[in-house]
Amino acid sequence: MKMRKKSELPTKTCACCGLPFTWRKKWEKVWDEVRYCSNRCRNTKSKQ
Repeated sequence: MKMRKKSELPTKTCACCGLPFTWRKKWEKVWDEVRYCSNRCRNTKSKQ
């Protein structure tokens, strides 16, 4: 991935809290599988 401005990075909506979040370098290879914005939201999914 080329260098981009922060405002040009792809975004998604969190499946748990509904807030938008942006692409992160650590998600580069699994971006299609990312559904939650944080560990807190990922852990909350099983409690709902």
